[in-house]
Amino acid sequence: MSSALPLLPFVKRLIPRLAPVSLGERLRASIGALIGIVVTGTVASLALGRSPDVPLLIAPMGASAVLLFAVPTSPLAQPWSILGGNTLAALIGVLCARFIGEPVIAAGVAAGLAIAVMMALRCLHPPSGAVALTAVLGGQAIQEAGFWFVIWPVMINSLLLLAAALLFNNLTGRRYPHLAPAPGNLHRTADPLPSGRLGVTQDDIHAVLAQYDLVLPVATDDLEDILHRAEMRAYDRRSGGIDCAKVMSRDVQVVGPKTSLREALRHLREHHIKALPVIDIDNKLVGILTQTDLLDKADWGMPAMGSGLGWRLRSIGNSDRALRGRVEDIMSTPVKAARPETPIAQLVPFMSDQGLHHLPVVDEDGRVVGMVTQSDIMAAMFAVAAHEPSGASLPAAASR
Repeated sequence: MSSALPLLPFVKRLIPRLAPVSLGERLRASIGALIGIVVTGTVASLALGRSPDVPLLIAPMGASAVLLFAVPTSPLAQPWSILGGNTLAALIGVLCARFIGEPVIAAGVAAGLAIAVMMALRCLHPPSGAVALTAVLGGQAIQEAGFWFVIWPVMINSLLLLAAALLFNNLTGRRYPHLAPAPGNLHRTADPLPSGRLGVTQDDIHAVLAQYDLVLPVATDDLEDILHRAEMRAYDRRSGGIDCAKVMSRDVQVVGPKTSLREALRHLREHHIKALPVIDIDNKLVGILTQTDLLDKADWGMPAMGSGLGWRLRSIGNSDRALRGRVEDIMSTPVKAARPETPIAQLVPFMSDQGLHHLPVVDEDGRVVGMVTQSDIMAAMFAVAAHEPSGASLPAAASR
């Protein structure tokens, strides 16, 4: 008994340390796989009928279902991965079965070639290795089907399972397919986003992955997002959990949708602010009016039509007589908002990368209770940095 005890820590180390997943997500993935396989088999049966010669479903589809429904963000589970990987593997398997007489050697060559081709064409899909083996070792019916096996059942199964994954994942709140973020920034310049100029960047991630020289089942943009979220969580911990309630302005100037633009402009001038939350009769947030809205959307009258932005800027500074319309005509909606308990670290990506200068703060009923600006965030972050230990070494005299 005592000799077995030392083995327990080693056995525990053999268990993969997967990321924690909720019961709801586990049920979602399981139900998705169930629906995907049933739909694939049923539609294939109705469309092509049941044939004793070729199987209705091939076993590798079960492995594909694991990827498409349990890890839909993985590069191994994307549409090109399943369609390209399964189809190419089936084609390679059929060719190997036809030209290599020894089944075991044909199976090995098929699996190896399938992996090489999939990696070269960036459609690596682990179940496709089983597809290649099925083409070689699947029995007389598959051998007789020849190249038709590539179309039916492999390609048809893959298309049907992919369609089920597209529908089910998006209906259950999982974005699929996983698209890389569009390059560039809000200002349409070549500069990276503000959050990408310091800390861990995509270039850093690619450099480290090149050193590892391993295939990871995680997209690099997901890795970057995870690292940035971890940085924000660490900052929130170091800052003592500063939230919006501690830094927001509480005496917020607001307007209603029916307020005239001239009156709204007077509010902006009088209080030296650049944005006004728009509320309904219950004080619930319905929009926001900014200086940009006034510049780009407001009707400044016929004389302004040929005088451009400069005229409008002078009008804002000097006169509002030509300004026409109501707030509801030009306000921005829907509005991003925070809650009083939202940590300020979570606001940084919105304000830095999406160009938001003001963020209304609302309670659980959607009523405006405050406003957070970029200046508030900067002041809070400076206060945290000023109280953090510098990490500098002690003077020599003090260390003795």
